[in-house]
Amino acid sequence: MSQLEQIEAKCVDWTTALQRVESWKSAGESIVFTNGCFDILHKGHVTYLAKAADRGNRLVVGLNDDASVRSLEKGSERPINDEQARSLVLASLACVDLVVIFNQSTPLELIEYLKPSVLVKGGDYDPNETNKNAKSYIVGSDIVRNQGGSVVTIDLVDGFSTTSILAKSKGQ
Repeated sequence: MSQLEQIEAKCVDWTTALQRVESWKSAGESIVFTNGCFDILHKGHVTYLAKAADRGNRLVVGLNDDASVRSLEKGSERPINDEQARSLVLASLACVDLVVIFNQSTPLELIEYLKPSVLVKGGDYDPNETNKNAKSYIVGSDIVRNQGGSVVTIDLVDGFSTTSILAKSKGQ
């Protein structure tokens, strides 16, 4: 299998993701899940994903589809890269085992479906927040905890965000 085919094989639909996750779990592996838009991959993303992967044996990334990125009000020009391009770039990272696109406004259904062992979000979220309406609440944290899993946050790398990169490219 070529390098590109190996990368493409990490970009899967929900059914294939569940089959792989269940196989890994059967082998005793811990499944880490995180999600995001990952529109323009940068140092902050790579650092975050590598640290997330360190929390278990396999890292599954839930990727917002194009429509859900637009619904997040990140700007009229977003996403810059379409979901297939973003998926392939994420899958090319050695620390990422699977990329699964979701079209809901949050990854809740995907988390319920895959039942990861560890749920990871950035440091701008609060793993102890229980108010589902709070901005810092981690969607799916109750599901993961109820099945004996853990919810953790990882500090963000200062000065790196897609929004700031786009602003800088426009001279702002």
